[in-house]
Parts: sequence; structure tokens; C-alpha cells
Amino acid sequence: FETKATSGLLNNSYRWGSPRATCPNQFSWSEAFHVPLTKVSDEACYGDFKSLREVMTCFAAAMSELSRLLAGILTENLGHWKQASISNICDETTCFLRLNHYPACPISPEIFGLVPHTDSDFLTILCQDQVGGLQLMKDSKWVTVKPNKDALIVNIGDLFQAWSNDVYKSVEHKVVSNATTDRYSIAYFLCPSYDSLIESFVKPSIYRRFTFREYREQVQEDVRKTGYKVGLPRFLLKGSEDLTTTTTESNTRLYIRSITAKS
Repeated sequence: FETKATSGLLNNSYRWGSPRATCPNQFSWSEAFHVPLTKVSDEACYGDFKSLREVMTCFAAAMSELSRLLAGILTENLGHWKQASISNICDETTCFLRLNHYPACPISPEIFGLVPHTDSDFLTILCQDQVGGLQLMKDSKWVTVKPNKDALIVNIGDLFQAWSNDVYKSVEHKVVSNATTDRYSIAYFLCPSYDSLIESFVKPSIYRRFTFREYREQVQEDVRKTGYKVGLPRFLLKGSEDLTTTTTESNTRLYIRSITAKS
């Protein structure tokens, strides 16, 4: 891991584990390249990785088009397509790819491949291998997502939940470690520009207005201070306590009832 971290590959976008973890349930047994789209065409790819830039460019272009198409359909379903378009505020300078590798973990089944969390974006599109390990929270229970080589996984992110006034739910998910087999996946994250205002056109609003920059900074501050992401509960307006929440080790997490619209 240390060799990859200091090699400079992909413009130093390599990361591994959970640097701020203080106990096993905060640690992620994984490594990844976190690559902003603006840098894909300029990435330092050499040797065995010389074809990686072309592959990333093609994949990013396809996922960008698909994510905007899906965001448009979901926004139109909310009934305010003409008032706002997520596609218009999403910016390639903030969208990014994450190339994930989850090494086999023979240490303990209690070690996460990726700790439970929600995504701080509008939409995430995931392409995974056939090893499995992804789980999502539904009806207060962890549900295993069975790999399908002919399908992509689409997650609603925190920003879409706020934008939709809780019509769509940001799904809490995790990756469980595998004792014998490595797992690989590629994720595309659809994000707005940092100064984009996130607000719902449905009234009364559950959340106060905030910018993507403000949201990121609050998440980073919470993680730095507590080791956990708090997320949307930080932005609840007074009187919106009807959301199902729970507090675990100073971390308020939304229990997700569904990836899609509330039934």
C-alpha cells in the first residue's frame, strides 16, 4: 500500500484504508484511486497503466451521460422539471471516478471492506465484479445486493434526498470483506458545482438551503472530530423530526427504507 501511495500514479489519487479510524468498526479494508473527471485526460498513466487513461475517459463519458439522463427522469417525476434541472448545476470539476479494490481479508469477518455510509452526491453509478459483498440498509436491515454482470447499480445520494424533500432516499450501504477473494468495482459520482444551492421546490421543506461546499465541509468536520459522517440530519429544519433517525456512537444516521420513491 505504501509503495502505491508514494508512486505518483494517477497524479497521487491513491488512497487506502481509513486514516482516521480509531477502532475496527471504523476501518475499511480497501484501496482506491479517487480521480476527478477534470484530471482524467491529464492523468499520469505509464507502463502497464498506459491504456488506463483511455478506458477511464470512455467510461466517465458514458456514466456522465447516463447519470444525467437518470437524474432528469427522476427530477421530472417530482413535478418540477421546468423549475430546476440537476444536470444544469452538475459540474465535471466536482464529479469523479473511484476505482476500488477490496483485498481478501483473512483477519476477521468483522472488518468492513467499506464502512457503512451514504454518498454525498446526487447519484452514484456502480459497476462491480461478480464477487459480491455490497449490502444496503432497507427496513432497518442489511440486504445483500446480488451481483449481476448485465446490470449497473444506481444509488440515490444525500443531495438528491434533500433536493426531493425526502421523496427519494439516500441509501446507506457498506461492503463486507471476503476472507479469500479480492473484489473490484468502479463508481461514478454525479456532483454539483461547489457553490450550487441545494433546496427543494416542494414545500414545506424538510431541510434548510445549503451549498455543496457547505455540505462537504460539514461532513469533513464531523468525520475529523468524531470519526463518523453525520450528513443530512445536520441540515434539518426545526419541526422536521418525523424522519426516522438513530444515534450510534455520536453518529446520526438515516435508516433508509428504500432506494427509490417512498411508497
